[in-house]
Amino acid sequence: MTKKAIIISGNLVQDHEFIYPFYRLLEANYEVDICLLGGKPVEGILGTKIPPNKDHPVLTIENCMGKINDYNLLLLPGGAKAMEYLRQDSKILDFISKFNELNKVISSICHAGQLLISANIVRGIKVSGYYSIKDDINNAGGIYTDEPAVVDKNIVSTAHYKYLGEWMKATLELVENQK
Repeated sequence: MTKKAIIISGNLVQDHEFIYPFYRLLEANYEVDICLLGGKPVEGILGTKIPPNKDHPVLTIENCMGKINDYNLLLLPGGAKAMEYLRQDSKILDFISKFNELNKVISSICHAGQLLISANIVRGIKVSGYYSIKDDINNAGGIYTDEPAVVDKNIVSTAHYKYLGEWMKATLELVENQK
């Protein structure tokens, strides 16, 4: 069975938090769709072209809504500036919420916890995120932690790109265990 992931992000994403999981998913034989706000390539906060190779077309959230059942994994890279715009897009928040309702694996890193908050899916869930969003997580009813890889129900989260390895390992294991 083909495993399929979708990465949702936007301009000024944290480069590390997009590139490492993108290539890690390809290495694990996932088909990867890239959904970027605005539906066109962007730049990471450090200047990396996203997506990093031309083999992956950029989709809009509208392109992906009808395919939600095809995905095994939703991956949300961070970047404070990217989140500022992404969390204002009601279609993206709706996609995240529906993905959660289907109990599919959602994996977030750093400031992407803000998308989980805005999609209203953190209540009662242990969530890791960058320390500056601790109050946001707690105020949304989540339980903040800064552990390297936090798994609670169908959500995997981490606070920082220094934990990329642990986070992706936990993410891939959770997807495998959900089969």
